[in-house]
Amino acid sequence: MKRCRWAENVEPVYQAYHDEKWGVPCHDDRELFAMLILESFHCGLSWLIILKKRENFEAAFDNFDAEKMVNYGNEKIEQLMADKGIVRNRRKIEAAVGSAKAYLDAVKEFGSFDKYIWHFTEGKTVKNTDDAFRDRSELSDRVAKDMKKRGFGFMGTVTVYSYLQAVGVINDHETTCYRYNEV
Repeated sequence: MKRCRWAENVEPVYQAYHDEKWGVPCHDDRELFAMLILESFHCGLSWLIILKKRENFEAAFDNFDAEKMVNYGNEKIEQLMADKGIVRNRRKIEAAVGSAKAYLDAVKEFGSFDKYIWHFTEGKTVKNTDDAFRDRSELSDRVAKDMKKRGFGFMGTVTVYSYLQAVGVINDHETTCYRYNEV
């Protein structure tokens, strides 16, 4: 099977992510929020680092329960800072708490986070038809600007682009990749 170049000759966990998750349209609010938090921690780091720590992040952040996360105080933040199983960056941890609030506000306004994130493309996946490398787009610029206004943290245009790829809003599988037409 031909895969995207970045998924060739990589660790099995990374290849499995490509084959099973990356670019698959996601409409589950919990998973959309989990990926949002994980992508915010990915900022400046390898995705493989985050992928290997996903289970630790889930445990540390109460299975990405936004209702619980909005109530994290200094004691919980210090506990997270001491957790060697996650990325211990105070600004990112505090941003995750702020993003939980912004997430809940978006859910309240739109009815679901799914409706919020997919409204930017009217519910349709943007399917890139060339194999050009991109790390941002007009869409990610627009979404990042809106997310920043709403209080989401560590969601610049490059991180948002990566997020939109991950949750299938953008299909950036290479056209020769077997997953391109599947997702």
